[in-house]
Amino acid sequence: MDSPILAVENMRARYGPVEVLHGISLHVAEGEIVSLLGSNGAGKTTLLNCICGLHEAKTGAVAFLRQDISRMSAEQVVHKGMAHVPEGRQIFSTLTVEDNLWLGASHRMPKVSKLAISKELEGIYQRFPILAERRWQLAGTLSGGQQQMLAIGRALLSRPKLLLLDEPSLGLAPLIAKEILAIVQEIRSKWGTTVLLVEQNARSALTISDRAYVLNTGTVLLEGSAEQIAADPRVQSAYLGQSHTAV
Repeated sequence: MDSPILAVENMRARYGPVEVLHGISLHVAEGEIVSLLGSNGAGKTTLLNCICGLHEAKTGAVAFLRQDISRMSAEQVVHKGMAHVPEGRQIFSTLTVEDNLWLGASHRMPKVSKLAISKELEGIYQRFPILAERRWQLAGTLSGGQQQMLAIGRALLSRPKLLLLDEPSLGLAPLIAKEILAIVQEIRSKWGTTVLLVEQNARSALTISDRAYVLNTGTVLLEGSAEQIAADPRVQSAYLGQSHTAV
C-alpha cells in the first residue's frame, strides 16, 4: 500500500489518571471514507480529538501527509490541511451564516484573495441552497440539519485534504440524517476529500464507507472492509439489530 494520508500508531490517551485509549493504531488512504464504529464511551471522539490536536494528554504517533503532527496544536493541524467537524457542530450561534462560513477560510486569507474565497463561498451556497437563503440569519436560529450543513460548509472552506466528521447525523430526523450522509459521499466524490467518520448509525456508515474500525473500550476490536465488518456476527448483533444463534 502507498503511504496513507493518515497513520495513527499506538495512540494512548487519558483524562487525568484514567487511560481511555489503549494503544490504538489505524490508517486512512487518500480518497477513502473510513468509519469508526463503537458504543458510547468506546473512545471514538477522544481519538478524533487526539488526531486533530485538541486532546493533549496522549502518547503515540500521528502522521499526516507523511509528516509527524503528534505534538502540533489544533491550529497548526488545520494549516496542514485537516479539518474537524466536532460532535454538536459548535457553530458560532451569534454570528450570521455567512460570517461562520468566512471563518472557515480565515487561515487561508494571507495567501488567497477575498475574491477567490468569495467564489468558493458561492460554491458552498450552490451545494447548500438553504444556507444561501439564510446567509444573513443568525446561525443559532437554524434547524439542527441546517447547522450541520453550515458546520460542514465551514470546514470545506478550509480546503482540507482530510475531513474528520464526528456524529454528523446525531439528533437529526431520519430523512435529514440520510441527506447529511449523502453529502459525506459527495465530499469524497466531488471535492476529492478523504473522510474519517464517526457515526452512530452503523448501518448507514458502512453503506457509504470503504473500510471501518470497531472500537471497544479504547481498543480496536475489529477492522476491515465495510463489507467484512457488516458481515461480522458481533457487529450485526451489537450495531445492526440482527440476532444470531451460536452453532
